[in-house]
Amino acid sequence: MRTTLLVIGLSLAASRFFGQSPDGVFAAGAIGSVLDGFHSAAAAADEEKYFSYFTPDAVFLGTDATERWTREQFRRWAHPYFASGKGWTYRATTRWVSFAPDRRVAWFDELLESASYGTCRGSGVLVATDSGWKIAQYDLSIPIPNEIAGEIVRRIEESAKTKKGS
Repeated sequence: MRTTLLVIGLSLAASRFFGQSPDGVFAAGAIGSVLDGFHSAAAAADEEKYFSYFTPDAVFLGTDATERWTREQFRRWAHPYFASGKGWTYRATTRWVSFAPDRRVAWFDELLESASYGTCRGSGVLVATDSGWKIAQYDLSIPIPNEIAGEIVRRIEESAKTKKGS
């Protein structure tokens, strides 16, 4: 009886964590596997594997406002890093996944830890394809605590003015 209650409790907790009914937990697990593999490939500087997680028409949004790249633009930017054996490491600490009613589209957000950038947030959209879940959009951001947001906004404005004057 305790085992049955434990299984039911864990199933309910998992469904709440993933924002889905228990049948969605498997798909959320698949999404988690894709995202974990995506991050692992970046850390290993495995360019082929990393970009295999994207749809051909994917978009990557970086932390800088100018960084809106198609998959191929992002690949051109990243290639020198991967070619030199240098990737980047982001480790997910929390992740939330939701699905469209047809279960062919999923969206997520995750908190990430990075030695270079500290706490970051990744969010995006995945689509189910014949070869599995693929990332159609990934957005990497650096969450700014509200108490320092005004200061950061001023610094961004100063940076933009400096760039215009260059």
